[in-house]
Amino acid sequence: MIRRFFQSPVVRTVGYYILLAVALVVLVKLLPLLQSAFSMERARELFGYNVPGATDIPPELQQPGTEGAGGFLAKPYPALRTFVAILGALLLAIPIAKVYMTTKRETRYDQSMVHTIIMLPIAVTGIVIMVQGSLALAFSLAGIVAAVRFRHTLQDTKDAVYIFLAISVGLAAGIEALAVAFVLSLLFNIVSLYMWRFNVGDIYAQEAVAAPAPKLKKGTATGEAPALPRRKRGSVFLDAKALLAIPETEEVEQPIAATINPEISLLEFQGRVLALAEDPAVPLLARLRFLSIFGRNIDEFFMIKVGGLKQAVAEGVTKKTIDGRTPKELLNAITTRMHALVRRQYRCFDELRARGLEPSGIRILEYDQLEQDAQEYLKSYFDERVFPLLTPKAITTTPGHPLPYVEEFLLSLAVVVRDQRTGRDHFVVLDVADALPRFVQLPDVNDFVTIEELIRAHIDTLYPNREVLEVAPFRLTRSAEVSFGTATAETFLEVIEDEVKRRPQGAVVRIEVERSMPFPVRDLLLSHLRREESGQGVPLETTDIYELDGLIDLGAVEELAELPLPEHEYPVFTPTVPIDPDRPVLDQLDEHDVLVHRPYESYEETVERFLCEAAEDPDVVSIKLTLYRPGGPSRLSDALKKAAAAGKDISVFVEVKARFDEELNIFWAKQLERSGIHTVTGLVKHKTHAKFALVVRRKEDALKRYVHIGTGNYNASTARQYTDLDLLTSNEDLCTDAGVLFNELTGSSRPPAADFRKLIVAPTYMLTSFHELITRETENAAAGGQGYIRAKLNGLSDSEVIEALYAASKAGVKIDLVVRGICCVRPGVPGLSDNIRVVGAVGRFLEHARIYVFANAGSPEFYIGSADWRGRNLRRRVEVVTPVLDPAIQTRLDEILEIEVTDPKGWEMQQDGTYVQRTPGPEALSAQEEFLARLVAV
Repeated sequence: MIRRFFQSPVVRTVGYYILLAVALVVLVKLLPLLQSAFSMERARELFGYNVPGATDIPPELQQPGTEGAGGFLAKPYPALRTFVAILGALLLAIPIAKVYMTTKRETRYDQSMVHTIIMLPIAVTGIVIMVQGSLALAFSLAGIVAAVRFRHTLQDTKDAVYIFLAISVGLAAGIEALAVAFVLSLLFNIVSLYMWRFNVGDIYAQEAVAAPAPKLKKGTATGEAPALPRRKRGSVFLDAKALLAIPETEEVEQPIAATINPEISLLEFQGRVLALAEDPAVPLLARLRFLSIFGRNIDEFFMIKVGGLKQAVAEGVTKKTIDGRTPKELLNAITTRMHALVRRQYRCFDELRARGLEPSGIRILEYDQLEQDAQEYLKSYFDERVFPLLTPKAITTTPGHPLPYVEEFLLSLAVVVRDQRTGRDHFVVLDVADALPRFVQLPDVNDFVTIEELIRAHIDTLYPNREVLEVAPFRLTRSAEVSFGTATAETFLEVIEDEVKRRPQGAVVRIEVERSMPFPVRDLLLSHLRREESGQGVPLETTDIYELDGLIDLGAVEELAELPLPEHEYPVFTPTVPIDPDRPVLDQLDEHDVLVHRPYESYEETVERFLCEAAEDPDVVSIKLTLYRPGGPSRLSDALKKAAAAGKDISVFVEVKARFDEELNIFWAKQLERSGIHTVTGLVKHKTHAKFALVVRRKEDALKRYVHIGTGNYNASTARQYTDLDLLTSNEDLCTDAGVLFNELTGSSRPPAADFRKLIVAPTYMLTSFHELITRETENAAAGGQGYIRAKLNGLSDSEVIEALYAASKAGVKIDLVVRGICCVRPGVPGLSDNIRVVGAVGRFLEHARIYVFANAGSPEFYIGSADWRGRNLRRRVEVVTPVLDPAIQTRLDEILEIEVTDPKGWEMQQDGTYVQRTPGPEALSAQEEFLARLVAV
């Protein structure tokens, strides 16, 4: 308690002024001639009138010429008096700069601003002394100094206030009124610290005090929540007070917001992925794979979510999120949860090593545990394959040695070496190249040594004639936010390429270190990174350090998951083919629609075959499709190039802004364009996330069209790992809409805005269409009908959709949601969402399909497509959702949803946003296992 008291910025600031005042009193006692430096005598001279209460200069010290201009330098000891004036200005400017740094530590500020606050009073003091009596000239010169010094420094109006204060202190010191400067500096700093500490002026803080969140009674509602307020379309914030205005009772839970924060919800999803790695019923290698997936997901979360939030905090953004948090509050909540998740991750890995890997003969060993022959093998391995790829980078200010840039996600070693000749210690960063395996396998056994352990054992090879004192692994994560500016279509690819190249230069948002890393080494590393961060504008906090109890970067265990041990893997299965392999796909589509349920049904023998056959069919005259994440070279790319060479009209819309796939998609775009294919590389302000293709074929002197609309990418690799749905059809209305949509994408630079017969297209119409569908169910239920909504999707966070779902629930509509990731709806809240149930979907395959079903008063409507109920999908992307019109396919979709909603191993979402897994019987199958069982039965 006492320690915390003395660490308070207010206490420290006041203490500084007390010590300064005592020192000044002692100084004046020792040197009485300096008394006038702290009086208003000089001000009286300059302004020509007596200042009440001013202390006169003792008669014995008065000299001729002290009246009027020029009196300062005419007084005794001008050099000493000048020194005291400038020293006083400096001593009073230092606490101002310290308070500035304290109050701005959560936002971005320029280091030169701090220098300005300290140096400007000194310059102004000197100016005032030199011009001697002309305050007008002094002000002019001070203004010039200030304008030149901080013209590029000011970030907001508060910075300008500090500059004016610095000028005031300098003026007061220059006219020998240091007492005024003292009081001015003291009061300003105390007021500034008070406003910073109590967040004065924050209207959100006042609202929080004036209108605390209502509380809910356990179990049952005590009254009905009021009707939802009418809200302008596109609103971001929900009125939690109106939505949850339920009278408080004696038995209460913690207050809750009407919605769940999307970033917190995403962390809940990551927790469910980690639960798969913890599940002993999951095969061993699959558990390792899930542990790796969790690690990579967390990497991406830091790059995107944490990186964006830290940038927002640095820029002073205070706009609140959907659940009423500021970016800083959300960042704090994420940090707390993330540290807990990481601890759980490492407990899981320790459990896997002790009870899974080692009993199965897979060992990760320390170097000193190895036999002599194993060490000799690793010595040769190091000399031949590792040593040539290592490049030490000295952290030094010696000319010719730039500060080394540490790459993100690259395992690095912080090395401290001592020069035996000079006795000086040197700090070096050693990057471990990506080309090296993380686990080095010993011959003929499943024994492994980590690459950092191998380098540690032979580190002396890199530093001859020097003593290696410490070797400490670490790993950095950098912000991956890429900003795409506007550009002409001609230069758009170059814009994307340039921005992606700059992505690795992002600010550091996480440092992973071994817990055993010595604090001096950690301080050296932080010092280096903070020098780098001073140019990035995003502060590096101590909470950004993650101390790990073991191997850094558990995403690397994916290498172990690829061991050829089929007994520790999921059983292999062969997808079925819902299309006759002996007849052309287009001929079959003339007769009926086809639904493909990946990966249980083969993507290669359905969707890919549809496009490849069309490319080879001499009667096909045109193929158009969108590509979002097509992956590497494939059978599809070869078929499109051959079709273009054969004279077919091929148009491909490649979305080059697909995050982390930009470079690969740019490669696709360039390759297709070189093959003579008309290639469009995206809209500047909107991503094209839709997955659809249109084929035009001559048939009996007429043109016949066929369309594919799906939820997944044209990617054979992910088709075996993701669950998706594909509709293949020749329905005339759908084909006409697809043709109109392609014409808009290739013939215009704006989002599609045409009238469509059946397709629901974002961003122009989709939000309105879904809102109308939900509202129709609400009205039917309110009129006494039996309304219901069932949806399967990846994410749900759009505020307007959430409001509509809450209104539907209150009207009696039964709502079942299967959501893989982000879900901001809070289910089961009495009076608000009693009729909403949310099931979290995780398993062997990544759930990626989107299905929407609306009761429609007994005539259900079914839809599938690429869009989730998230703001980015509904408002900022080109998306396509298609109605499913075939009754047989509708029945299949209904069965799929029923199995997933009632999944005995599913995770049910609770009111607080957490998930609880259902308790299945010993013979129960998860939804994915049920689909696989049906496949085997066929």
